[in-house]
Amino acid sequence: MSKFIKTLLVPIKLAVSCQPLNVNWPVKTAILPILFGLSFLFHSAPINAQNLRSLPCEDLYPFYHGVASGDPLADRVVIWTRVTPEEGQDTIAVSWRMALDTGMTELVGNGVFETTASRDFTVKIDVEGLEPDTWYYYDFEAFGLYSLRGRSRTLPVGSVNHARFAVMSCSNYEHGYFNAYKQLAVKNDIQAILHLGDYIYEYQVGGFSAFIDGRQNEPENEIITLEDYRIRHSHYKLDEDLRKLHQQYPWITVWDDHEFANNAWTGGAQNHNPGEGDWEVRKGNGWQSYFEWMPVREQGDNLIRRTIDWGDLIRFYVLDTRIEARDEQVDIGSGAVDDPNRNLLGAGQKSWLVSELQSSDAQWNIFAQQVMMAPLEILGLEVNTDQWDGYQADRDWFYSTIQGQNVVNPVVLTGDFHTSWANNLPLANYNENSETGSAGVEFVVTSVTSTGSPVEVGINTIQFFNPHVEFVDLTHHGYVLLDVTPSKCQGDWYFMDNISVPDWGSFVGAKYAVDNGSRFLHTAGSASSGPDNTALMAPQCPYVEGESGQSEFPADLTILGVYPNPTSGTATMQIALFKGGEVHYEVYSAQGKWITTVDQGYLSRGLHYLQLQSGTLESGVYVINVRIEQSGQVNGASLRLVVGE
Repeated sequence: MSKFIKTLLVPIKLAVSCQPLNVNWPVKTAILPILFGLSFLFHSAPINAQNLRSLPCEDLYPFYHGVASGDPLADRVVIWTRVTPEEGQDTIAVSWRMALDTGMTELVGNGVFETTASRDFTVKIDVEGLEPDTWYYYDFEAFGLYSLRGRSRTLPVGSVNHARFAVMSCSNYEHGYFNAYKQLAVKNDIQAILHLGDYIYEYQVGGFSAFIDGRQNEPENEIITLEDYRIRHSHYKLDEDLRKLHQQYPWITVWDDHEFANNAWTGGAQNHNPGEGDWEVRKGNGWQSYFEWMPVREQGDNLIRRTIDWGDLIRFYVLDTRIEARDEQVDIGSGAVDDPNRNLLGAGQKSWLVSELQSSDAQWNIFAQQVMMAPLEILGLEVNTDQWDGYQADRDWFYSTIQGQNVVNPVVLTGDFHTSWANNLPLANYNENSETGSAGVEFVVTSVTSTGSPVEVGINTIQFFNPHVEFVDLTHHGYVLLDVTPSKCQGDWYFMDNISVPDWGSFVGAKYAVDNGSRFLHTAGSASSGPDNTALMAPQCPYVEGESGQSEFPADLTILGVYPNPTSGTATMQIALFKGGEVHYEVYSAQGKWITTVDQGYLSRGLHYLQLQSGTLESGVYVINVRIEQSGQVNGASLRLVVGE
């Protein structure tokens, strides 16, 4: 999107002293290049507070990335995990099970899924044959060890009197802590998470950042290759707050631009240039990694649009206004914004949407999508042509379609803008005093962390030129609780007190609702409250059958992954050290011939990313043994690396 402010900074490499996790650790900056060997170069990632915070919990081995569920329907839900492979494995058999209780005794389904390196050892099951409107618990097993237990639920059918969701978007790792995730993970009064995109960001370290100690992207470069995107997804899912929120609720997600590159459209992106390779290849890398690492139901042709029915109360229309058919953005002030041939949705999505609208008998029709639909103009000039303002023919089509199809209670949910807005959707005859001329209403959720406007100014000016804007906040971060009953749909904006440190605090910044049968927002007298929910939260530890049936955890280190593998050049190893010690690497051929030993020196407890260059190695298969020594005890792990032409 066209941000209120965009900071483009020269990327830097930082390394800081690693201290116990607290909010006031001392930091030092240093450049830490390390050159080793004749044929290999290893570069350790910064040893900093991030490494401790992102360090996988030892008890979660080999499911360090937790569990997740998504795309619930009345009779099924998608469950997800990722298993960290042991030495030399290309295929891993992962068992899964689903139960009605946290003790996993009332099983309703189970099976085995074989995951491979070709899908980055991710596991995704569409569990069918479930009962509607029911909470379930699920977990996975590999190597004799269990994952965390996750909690999910199916959708109701028939009459529904109350539904409640958290709506979120724009979670940039470098702009702060995911405190909104932290707070929601301990709530027990919502039924699902709606994430409207920008789940990850593609920038290099410092590329779009608040420069918060311990919040640096991995990999350090801007992500372009499939391996880059996989590492970035992996790094996000090692965040404790994100992992815990995925564990407790099913998610309904859609991508926006940063799952690919800033201001993406179907044929390119603002943050993609010819020196970064072919756009179609990069877009494909974003697609593949997203479907590997997210709990979404795959429908073919890389489509993300879908409908989800919450009984007779809601039909959700999850739209793709970003990648499927969008034409390139035009400059502000360009007359092309009125071009009837410009696409935001595309013919295929329009045809699909009309069919879905015609079959809907829901009381509320809610459209979950990426960019702001309501106009935003100053002196008659569109402020942001990345949103629907830049594609006015498609917006006119949308308005006329929901009117022509007699769509009842249309509500638009929007992310992307990093700020909060409560909008009516004005037609040509818009009149707020008489409450006529509004096509529907729009709730724009702020970001989880991504920066908004640097100062809160101009709100009166915005509302003067845009009288359909009922509320705007340009600075705070958080989420919206969307509460839906037959009588009204209410959005409460929850703003976090602080995102620069781990924190629980928040406050309600605004409360707006639309009544059944109305197409105008009004202020709500009080914040909404959730429906009764007696389902137990998923436990914070994996299931254990007994010590005799368990494998041992890796005592001191584990290798989370190596990307790419095979490689013809540079590869990146993601290594977790559960204690500090002297680290070295031994490289052998597949036949066991020693090639080189690399002394890394002392590394602190934490998460490390090590870049490896194949250098003069011939094509073939190699084994890398990673060893850590402390107080005379030696432990380690191994990986197999394939070097190609």
